[in-house]
Amino acid sequence: MKYLHLIWAALFRRKTRTILTLVSIIAAFLLFGMLDAVRTSFDQAGKSANGAERLQTGSKLSFIQTLPSSLELPIGKVPGVKAVAYANWFGGAYQDPHNQIFSFAVSPNYIDLFPEVEVPAAQRKAFDETRTGVLVGEDLAAKYHWKVGDKLPLQSTIFPTHDGSKNWSFDIVGILHPKDKNAGGMFKQLILLHWKYFDDSTPYNRGSVGWYVSRVSDVNQADRVAKAIDAISANSDHETRTQTEQAATANWIKQLADIGLIVSSIMGAVFFTLMLLSGNTMMMAVRERTSELAVLKTIGFSSASVLGMVLAESVLLLLIGGVIGLGIATALIPAVAAGSGLGLPPVGAGNWVLGIVLMAVIGLVVGVIPAVRAMRLNIVDALAGR
Repeated sequence: MKYLHLIWAALFRRKTRTILTLVSIIAAFLLFGMLDAVRTSFDQAGKSANGAERLQTGSKLSFIQTLPSSLELPIGKVPGVKAVAYANWFGGAYQDPHNQIFSFAVSPNYIDLFPEVEVPAAQRKAFDETRTGVLVGEDLAAKYHWKVGDKLPLQSTIFPTHDGSKNWSFDIVGILHPKDKNAGGMFKQLILLHWKYFDDSTPYNRGSVGWYVSRVSDVNQADRVAKAIDAISANSDHETRTQTEQAATANWIKQLADIGLIVSSIMGAVFFTLMLLSGNTMMMAVRERTSELAVLKTIGFSSASVLGMVLAESVLLLLIGGVIGLGIATALIPAVAAGSGLGLPPVGAGNWVLGIVLMAVIGLVVGVIPAVRAMRLNIVDALAGR
């Protein structure tokens, strides 16, 4: 710490260059904080105490392959299964085909399997009694200014009606509210409609089911129950795969995109570029101070002290920029999550620890070559300008 004033002065010797480098570091760690929040959000999908009690059964062949509705009864009779519900992907879009909204056609008891979500009793009763009724997530309702009693026109990007039109009309009868902001978040962006109305209104479904959701009585028996469910359709033309809600969600996401790989690839490219930029800054800074470093050695600074000061300068540069960038990400994520409707988790202690470790490691890596050169500096040659 006694050399901190020297390190600070050396770091801001060329203010413009240092500030431009800091801006790059800030941008890199801002991106790190935002992308890591996205990765964590997808990793946490399906992870909850209630989710541990649910199993999802889909086609073994593909998640777009449907299953016969006749499986509901035998699945419900499997020992350990408390309740069974089912759903189909509807593929709804609002106002524009590109403005797609998560929308599922569900069985009457579907919402009962998700105790982390609540619907006022009067609205739930209206949903049960209204054939064209839908329940909409609270964030969707707020975003589009929907309210109970509104007509909701949707386009299905997959299923036309019997007259060939892809335009459907529904009645908003209730709003879905998660009981806990950390659970049931997906329901804030969801529309639920009646499976029976959906099945009767399109010629393409014909009584099939997209997937089944089962609630088990004992989470410790979930693997046994899953195997028993899959055994029902073994060696048939509609073999199933039953997984925990977390595993099913993860597989569904991976079929769309490998979020972890995408985030890792982007951050790898960003940090590699950052290392080149920061390394170039440190090399130039030390080269410009060759004679000054020689003077320090002349007045008694050891080679180890010079090595330490250059490394400390490099690490300090990364720490200043990285902390500012990660701090901006910490402040921005709640606003981005609220504005976009994405369930992005806040930057937590784990993210900060990982970020600071990366700052220190990158600082040491980019500083080691100029630091070693400074340590090996020959005083006579340096003062002579050789």
